[in-house]
Amino acid sequence: MTTPESRLRVANRSQVLDLLGRSAPVSRAELAQRTGLSRSTVSSIVQELLASEQIVETTGAALPRGGGRPPSLLTVNGAPGTLVGVDIGHRHVRVAVADLAAKPLAEHEIRLDADNSPIETIDRAAALVRECLATAGIDPRTDRVLGVGMGIPGPVDPHSGIVVSPILANWIDLTPGDELARRLGMPVHVENDANLGALAEVAHGAARDVDDVIYVKASSGIGAGLILAGELFRGVTGIAGEIGHVRFDENGPICRCGNRGCLEKAFGGSRLVELLQPAYAETLSVERLLELAQEGDIRVNRILDDAGRAVGRVLADLCNHLNPALIVVGDTMRDSESFVLGIKDSIDRFTQPDTAAALDVVPSELGENAGVMGALVMANSAAPARAGTI
Repeated sequence: MTTPESRLRVANRSQVLDLLGRSAPVSRAELAQRTGLSRSTVSSIVQELLASEQIVETTGAALPRGGGRPPSLLTVNGAPGTLVGVDIGHRHVRVAVADLAAKPLAEHEIRLDADNSPIETIDRAAALVRECLATAGIDPRTDRVLGVGMGIPGPVDPHSGIVVSPILANWIDLTPGDELARRLGMPVHVENDANLGALAEVAHGAARDVDDVIYVKASSGIGAGLILAGELFRGVTGIAGEIGHVRFDENGPICRCGNRGCLEKAFGGSRLVELLQPAYAETLSVERLLELAQEGDIRVNRILDDAGRAVGRVLADLCNHLNPALIVVGDTMRDSESFVLGIKDSIDRFTQPDTAAALDVVPSELGENAGVMGALVMANSAAPARAGTI
């Protein structure tokens, strides 16, 4: 007969194995801290797992300045498993297969119009996942694929996974996580791309060890991901952080979201290209604008400064409410010093003095890789340790 105590023991054992299966080698003390179990419970479970050879003990790095023996670390016996990240942008699909430290083992990117062809985009994403797994020498029938994370360039209902926003009109009512999961034969966890950028910068980029962060994804469009008290904040319907669709101009043009005069319509990268194109003989793009900015083009830097100030004005109101420690400027606009400084100037001007004093604005460390890195973070934190089949 199974007792409540034995069921609890099995659950605790599974929790320990799950954490070890998705982590770099850890000590007993760290294992107790991260699982919330008592040290005596962890010690007893570890002894069982060592005796059954499900885990092994390794030696960590030597302590500095002769501070004693290197710590004893624990890890699963055999290959620890891999992660899959899928980043779908408006014009690209990027896939990475990585180890548990998010170090890529294989990665590939293709260009396509994701906005207008959701089914083809998901088909191509599934094919890229298989290709990257094969390149990395991972056979999902026998090797452990711990999780698949996917980002899309629009809000997703956090409860159903359904795309409900007209921002991605051709994706409405689609459940992209389920669609990719059917093609891969394993669970897929889906999230808005700006939210994944925020997760990536906190885990591996400019916001390491910071609990309250606004990540600004700025390129052809504008969005934000919010980390509050160390946790991703999505809002009731998954649209928290959609700063690009704050009304900025009462009489502005209709936006794809259905609102009028949105910030993105006035100062998104695509709009900046439209404004500057008449002054240039060559065909401009957001990427070319940034090249001209770095070359010292006065006209481009002036309009990028204006755009940064406008985005900063909207962010200032958000900062007055949330009191974050850091704003990370990501995607292609991170490369524009004028844009980043424009944001800083508006923050200093429009936030409360104490809020501004506690806040820094920095460019992303991960750049255009933030989306796929965030998908890997999600894959690692959301999926159970299990074998997958494709």
